[in-house]
Amino acid sequence: MFAYAVPQRLCGIIGHPLGHSLSPLLHNKAFALRQLSFVYMAWPLEPEKLDDFVTAVRTLPITGVSVTIPHKQAVMEHLDGISNRARRVGAVNTLHWRDDRLLGENTDVTGFMDSIHHLETPQTALVLGAGGAARAAVAGLQELGVPTVLVSNRTAERAESISRDLGCRTVPWDDRHTTEATLIVNATPLGMTGKHLELSPYPADAFHPGVTACDLIYNPEQTRFLQDAQAAGAETVGGLEMFIRQAAEQFHLWTTDHMDLEHARIVVRAALES
Repeated sequence: MFAYAVPQRLCGIIGHPLGHSLSPLLHNKAFALRQLSFVYMAWPLEPEKLDDFVTAVRTLPITGVSVTIPHKQAVMEHLDGISNRARRVGAVNTLHWRDDRLLGENTDVTGFMDSIHHLETPQTALVLGAGGAARAAVAGLQELGVPTVLVSNRTAERAESISRDLGCRTVPWDDRHTTEATLIVNATPLGMTGKHLELSPYPADAFHPGVTACDLIYNPEQTRFLQDAQAAGAETVGGLEMFIRQAAEQFHLWTTDHMDLEHARIVVRAALES
């Protein structure tokens, strides 16, 4: 009797430059834990090759794709459908199949909402930054019913673009610390491992008890932004939970199974510590 290998279903992440992503580690560990015949790969992809890549997705046994910079908007025109949430945010971070249609979703929004679900809904929230992560945070805050959502960015035009698209208000960068926001979200790269490690987008002396600082950065787990907030007696929420929760939503879209969240936290923390 012949023994046949069970064919693996492919998933992966595209971006340029892709850098060192923890997504392959996280998803492959999750697939193995559930004994699923899936493998997740890293696919560095230059912008001019996006069209060919989507053709490959339609041809090869590729079940799902994580999408990061600079493809989150450009990929939208190549798909058969886009969720209302992704269309509203103006960005797709996940490709998945449904009834032979290649669809786009944005799991950053649900990942962000899930990461702050334990907080009391603030009256006013301030989002720092104006990229895709900031858009996801604004959309998530609005879905959670936050009455006033503010956006502040060094380049005012980019903040105003989010304001036009999502219906929030802008705050000049130099005035960001004067708002009455009780939830402050860092959606900038300031504080991320690398050249921005020691930087924070918010003045340390503007934090105080009664404020919650939420960072979307997960590497390192404790950023300068969070350290400053803790030192001032503010509550903090790190970016690790959003990273895991958005990945869990992707995992479910691709497999219909559920990622073990506690196992995922252990895997990612061990990788960060090493």
